[in-house]
Amino acid sequence: MARREVEQINAAPMADIAFLLLIFFLVTTTMETDTGLMRLLPPMQDPNVEQSEDQQIHERNILVVKVNKDNMLLVEGEIIQIGELKDITKEFILNPNDAENLPEKIEKNIPYFGLVRVAKQAVISLQNDYGTSYGVYIAVQNELLAARDEVRDELAMQTWGMRYDDLSEDQMAAVDDYYNAPISEAEPKKIGGE
Repeated sequence: MARREVEQINAAPMADIAFLLLIFFLVTTTMETDTGLMRLLPPMQDPNVEQSEDQQIHERNILVVKVNKDNMLLVEGEIIQIGELKDITKEFILNPNDAENLPEKIEKNIPYFGLVRVAKQAVISLQNDYGTSYGVYIAVQNELLAARDEVRDELAMQTWGMRYDDLSEDQMAAVDDYYNAPISEAEPKKIGGE
């Protein structure tokens, strides 16, 4: 009995088809991208130009927030819980009683508000340790931004009866001018501990 030879299939076109399918899926698939944290960085200071007395920020105008490697939060030298950070930040931005340890106020003429007393140079300074967990870092950022957003929303509701996000660009700029408290983030380093 004679054995029949099995015909071989030419596999060369299969590689071409697989390659074309791969290209098709790469081109038609949408990739989700993380947007990250939206931050507007201040302009670079010229190292050859000295700051005048008006440009220097006094200690009382800076809210110092530090997070160590153990994810402990230190605000103005006191250990606090993350849940307390929003209220402390709002108090710092508002300084309703002109407290000596909170940002100094000046009179300023702001569109829609007229002549009002606002913080002269309130800055929120955030410093993280290299060992700070990403979750705590994001939680601290969220609390700081939530405090600033709530203060702006409250002012917008009092003045126009609508939320900050629903205001016109001119109105938003006026609210931003009223409560201007940038978040300054320093380069991570070792904060407390070994």
